[in-house]
Amino acid sequence: MRQNFNQREDRKVLDRLTCLVGNADSICNMASLSAREPFEEEIVDFLNAVSRRLMREAKDAPDLMTLGFWMRKASVSELKKRFVREAKDVRVGRGVAFHIAPSNVPVNYAYSLAAGLLTGNANVVRVPSKDFWQVSMINKALSDALTEYESVRPYICLVRYDRDREVNDLLSALADTRIVWGGDHTIEELRRSPLRPRAGEITFADRYSLAVIDSVTYLEREDRDRFAEAFYNDTFLTDQNACTSPRIVVWTGARRKEARRVFWEKEHELAKKRYRFQPIMGIHKLTQSYLAAAAREDVGIVRTEDNYIVRVSVEKPDSSLMDFLGHSGHLFEYDCDDIMEIRELCDDVRCQTIGFCGEPDMIRPLLLSGIRGVDRVVPIGKTMDFDLIWDGYDLVERLTRTVRLLV
Repeated sequence: MRQNFNQREDRKVLDRLTCLVGNADSICNMASLSAREPFEEEIVDFLNAVSRRLMREAKDAPDLMTLGFWMRKASVSELKKRFVREAKDVRVGRGVAFHIAPSNVPVNYAYSLAAGLLTGNANVVRVPSKDFWQVSMINKALSDALTEYESVRPYICLVRYDRDREVNDLLSALADTRIVWGGDHTIEELRRSPLRPRAGEITFADRYSLAVIDSVTYLEREDRDRFAEAFYNDTFLTDQNACTSPRIVVWTGARRKEARRVFWEKEHELAKKRYRFQPIMGIHKLTQSYLAAAAREDVGIVRTEDNYIVRVSVEKPDSSLMDFLGHSGHLFEYDCDDIMEIRELCDDVRCQTIGFCGEPDMIRPLLLSGIRGVDRVVPIGKTMDFDLIWDGYDLVERLTRTVRLLV
């Protein structure tokens, strides 16, 4: 049975929520909503309306422009071609999706919401606890679009609340699918709240990513300024808090020294011009660098004119480097003669994305070597581009129910 919200005590728990879009009644009524088919035209049109608003109002915000571009009808139609198969079987949403977004990444919750809507579900989404300005812009675009699509309104409730076991219990009992984006600690916390027997769970644990740059390919590029901007977007737009942000730069090829010099000069110039640097960031980066140097004999801190970007060279790239993660422009760096030298770094389930610049054949032996990590290899500048296959999960499959028709 689904959660019954008619009890007074349950309503008291819901009163602890701050509803940013929708209200407590929306949550109470979700249990009785009909699941929808994936990629219904009305949902696609609604997301397109949100997209238009974001792309009109957020021209100076690359992360919001990327979100708006992803929500466009043309983009979603391409997703539909990939994920909707012609078959007798009937596919519908699982029912209610309860999403827990990471607290330190502003736009992730919107992608999760869109995935829930596109797969035919009603959605309760816990938005980031930090008051990001991007959240306000996204929520305004959603609210404005809902005035045109009133029938979509019951399927969305965006909430904010402090850590609260009773709230987690209540929303988990409602959910047909629970989606946890917050990392290992958040997953552990949410798993104290039981799901119903047939409910499913999708968890996105702590991950790390890297960039692999072939020096010859890089130096042959004519668009090195654009490449610097692409790396900047992958790294600095989320203060390096996103699991897709590179933590180590691996250099390959015969012109590594020259390529490093050119690349970091351009990257430093861009960061100095655009990044809002605070002293505490510099302190944190240096602290993590010194801790790594104290723990490992193969670590050296690269001397630079300031600490907008702190680079730490290593002689042995393995996953233990991730014990010394920094943010806001803290990067390990490795000179690689053979791509298989980074196998140990990638043979870890926490390794998620490789941002890549080079010939695909170069990296293929690594991917075919039986490594347990690496779910994505994408061009540098595209690491944050969301897809309905993420961290190895097919979200369309996990968020829908298939009715087998043999008649």
